[in-house]
Amino acid sequence: MRVVIVRVRGSTPREVGASMLVWPDGQLGTIGGGELEFQAAARARKQAQPRALVTLPLGPELGQCCGGAVTLLMERFDIADTAMPLPYARPLDPHDDPADMPQSVARLVQDGALDGPTVLEGWFIEPELRPAHSLWIYGAGHVGRAIVGVMAPLPDWRITWVDTSPSRYPATREPGVSYFPAVKPADAVRHAPDHAEHLIVTYSHEMDLEICHRLLSRDFIFAGLIGSETKWARFRTRLAQLGHGPAHISRITCPIGDPGLGKHPQAIAVGVAADLLTRARAASHAAKDGATGDMTMTQDADQGAGA
Repeated sequence: MRVVIVRVRGSTPREVGASMLVWPDGQLGTIGGGELEFQAAARARKQAQPRALVTLPLGPELGQCCGGAVTLLMERFDIADTAMPLPYARPLDPHDDPADMPQSVARLVQDGALDGPTVLEGWFIEPELRPAHSLWIYGAGHVGRAIVGVMAPLPDWRITWVDTSPSRYPATREPGVSYFPAVKPADAVRHAPDHAEHLIVTYSHEMDLEICHRLLSRDFIFAGLIGSETKWARFRTRLAQLGHGPAHISRITCPIGDPGLGKHPQAIAVGVAADLLTRARAASHAAKDGATGDMTMTQDADQGAGA
């Protein structure tokens, strides 16, 4: 069974579109944990019909104090069901015929102009998941592994992991991570998209320097280098000798994360992840504010033209 949040009201632990898979002796994913998830999984395992809609209040009856409510769509999936088209649209009412799609829903599905899961005229529409952030990590040592371990589960981040040899990676592969072995990791830089974010945590200072040099010769959103203030002072000098100006060199962040958390690989990973997520959230808010401002300016212009 797949359990997906289709509506939220008030304070809830997860957002619309959060989902989990449930089978007789296990589950994968999360819709918020706690009693909500326990009850949802229990209902899913007992459910006889292929689809059902369930609303659960997050109050005293669930032993929770969020005060909101979530509506869950529970769907049985067989092998044939995994071939559904994207975006995936279906009626919320299990008794409605999926063939009777409203024109407004059909237009939205056809246009593909969806920022995320949405409910329209009693139908739930899920677009294809396309991670918004491209993160390139150079180095599969202790710190690189710790960072990948923290960032890989986040669905909005697509990770490309670069190192010198396949043997450098852990034996167990992280789902959704692209592994990019390259004898010279700096050669991988040219394959990254312009909107990528980069973390340089290799075992070699010379390798780090060459990656920095290559990055400064192209576009990127963010680049972070592991190291001390002393290392970065030497790198600034050497990058200047390679022809990069001070303003250009300052595009690279070093040290990365939060040095106050300590030098343990997991502590570094936590600080780096917090920084990346904070930057991403700030960029998202800025983009929304910009779009709102553009809309306001357009409305003002229209009103002026009408006057």
